[in-house]
Amino acid sequence: MKKTRKYVSMMAAATICGMLSIGIPAVAQASDGSEAVVTSSRSFTPGSKVRADLLTESTATTVEKDSSWGGIESLNVPATKSQAEKDAEARAQQAQVQAQEQAQAASSRRQSAQQVSRSAARASTASTVADVPVSGTGADVVNYALQFQGIPYVFGGTDPAKGFDCSGFTQYVFAHFGISLPRTADAQRSVGVPVTDPAPGDLLVTSDGSHVGIYVGGGRMIHAPRPGRTVTVQKLYRDFEYRRLV
Repeated sequence: MKKTRKYVSMMAAATICGMLSIGIPAVAQASDGSEAVVTSSRSFTPGSKVRADLLTESTATTVEKDSSWGGIESLNVPATKSQAEKDAEARAQQAQVQAQEQAQAASSRRQSAQQVSRSAARASTASTVADVPVSGTGADVVNYALQFQGIPYVFGGTDPAKGFDCSGFTQYVFAHFGISLPRTADAQRSVGVPVTDPAPGDLLVTSDGSHVGIYVGGGRMIHAPRPGRTVTVQKLYRDFEYRRLV
């Protein structure tokens, strides 16, 4: 009888353990032969709470102040333009180009008009130069030379209708009085009588023979200075050698 009870107790214990492992209530026999109910329960985390936590984590938008996103947060994405905007820009650029072309054309017309005006002025000056006797005084030479003021400097020039260089100017002036001068400034150093007290009408030449003009008196000279300038009267700007021809 004792063996039977012991066997029943062992079977009941095994059954209870098995049922506890799967969460099913178990009923076992008591050792005294009476029926007793043995109940087992197991606690599980509610599934709905787990899903709620996962949802909260997936929708979180908090960003730490010092977070680094690998430079993507500073990307400069160019703004796209509509076709209407592109067309407007193209029209504006075309209008700008046309305005520049018109300005250039107007500038060219002005330059051409100025060139024609200068040419006409030179021709007028050449045709209205007063005629004087072939022989004359130094003052006559100065008065004749003064009429060519404004004629432009032209390298190699010997004609008031086209322009003068320095030696071409003096050669032209003195030729009117029957005095023939060499073509270059250096060669003109050898003509006339050298003087140290210049008088109006004397030829003046630099010591190196690089430039020549005519003394007009009062420490001034008339000459064709250099490219870009015109025949003009100015103060003596350096030492000169003086040659008297009249």
